[in-house]
Parts: sequence; C-alpha cells; structure tokens
Amino acid sequence: MKTLSKFFIFSLLLSLVSGCTTLEGPKNPDDPFESFNRSMYSFNETLDKYVMKPIAKGYQTVTPDAVDTGITNFFNNLGDVLTLINDLLQLKIERALETSARIVFNTTFGLFGIMDVATDFGIERHDEDFGQTLGYWGVDSGPYLVLPFFGPSSVRDGLGFAADVTELDLVYDDMSNKHQYELLALKYIDKRADLLKAKDIVDDTAPDPYAFIRDGWKQRRKNEIYDGNPPEENIDDLFENDLFTDDIVR
Repeated sequence: MKTLSKFFIFSLLLSLVSGCTTLEGPKNPDDPFESFNRSMYSFNETLDKYVMKPIAKGYQTVTPDAVDTGITNFFNNLGDVLTLINDLLQLKIERALETSARIVFNTTFGLFGIMDVATDFGIERHDEDFGQTLGYWGVDSGPYLVLPFFGPSSVRDGLGFAADVTELDLVYDDMSNKHQYELLALKYIDKRADLLKAKDIVDDTAPDPYAFIRDGWKQRRKNEIYDGNPPEENIDDLFENDLFTDDIVR
C-alpha cells in the first residue's frame, strides 16, 4: 500500500508541475492547465487505443453477458463499501442506511454481489467518493486536471481519488498479494468494456472530444456533489466574468 500511495501522489504532483510548466499563450479561465491536459489526454487516448480498448473488446467477445453483468455487479458491491464510508463522512445518514442495506442484501442473497438483488428490492445505487466528501465540506475543486492513466479529474478530486484507492477502496486493500493485481486489472478491463459504445459515440460525433469530455465531466461532477440538485448559475455572474464579452462585441 505504501508503494501504491507513493505512485498516486507522484502522478498527481507530476500532473500539477507539468500543467504549470507547459502552458503557452493566454490561459482559459475554465481550464488553466489546458495545454498539459490536452497532452495528457492524447497520451491516455494512445494508451487506450493500442492497449485498453483491444483488451476490452477481447474480454467482451469471450465473456458471456451474464458473466459480464455478474462481474460488474461484484465490483459495484465492493464500491458500495466506499460509498458507505463517504456517506458517513458527509453525515448523510439516510443514504448510509440505504447503502448498508444494499451491501447486506447483495452480499448475502446476491452471492457476494454477483447479483444486484438490492436494486430489484427498490434500493437504488449511488456513488460517493472522498473527492465528493471534500466538496461537500466546502473544498473548492480547483482547476480541471487530466491524470495520467486515470483521465478527467481536478486538483481536489485527484487528491480524493488518491485517498480512496490507497486507504478506502477494498480492491486496493492488499497490494502485496499478487492476486490483488489480477482483481484490479479485471475491474478496469470490465469497466472499459462497459464504456465501449459510449466512447465510440463520443469519438465519432464530438467535434472536439477533449472539450466534450471535459465539460461533460465537470457538469456530471457538480451534479454528484449536490446529489442531483446543483445550484442554478446566475447569468449576471457570467457577464461579470466577461465570458461572453467577445461574442457580444462581434
């Protein structure tokens, strides 16, 4: 775990330092690290194209749908433990009780989470992580940041992600065990396989996939922080920040 912790902290610091040193020209106020972020996005896309996507396609081809669904459910059940911890850290007692019920039902009646019986019982799943917990307690997200290997994030959520995977996530619980790496690889291959169609749609239809993913991630993240009820943006604030000034002049 110590080695893994150092890796995530090093990756985040490398991202921050590189983001500060590769900027050229005027900064985008919504994406001040854009130059670095686009470079890292290209790196991640290349890695995905030649490594992750082919593996995910192969996995999807040889894995029966029922088995694929069971694997996804299994990792979702482990993820519910992470959600439960962050529910409690955010003092969301009702949600914590719902998540606890999901874990109990799926672990017992659902055969260690292979079947998602909790959803059939009407107990819907939700995600919480330490980045959301920091946001709940008022920590600003900081600039948008593309992490190596892990993709869209922010300064706050990058730190939160590091805390999750090194301290709270059961999949990373004992990296001294060689089987833990196999479990980790299966988790991300399964996740990538589930996103094959969605990623292809973005690549085929978005004029600028980087900007599309960035803006979509930021909106989704804001929605998660406020549990689906984000505050409405004040249109006057947008004009005060001169976001539309050039367009109005033109």
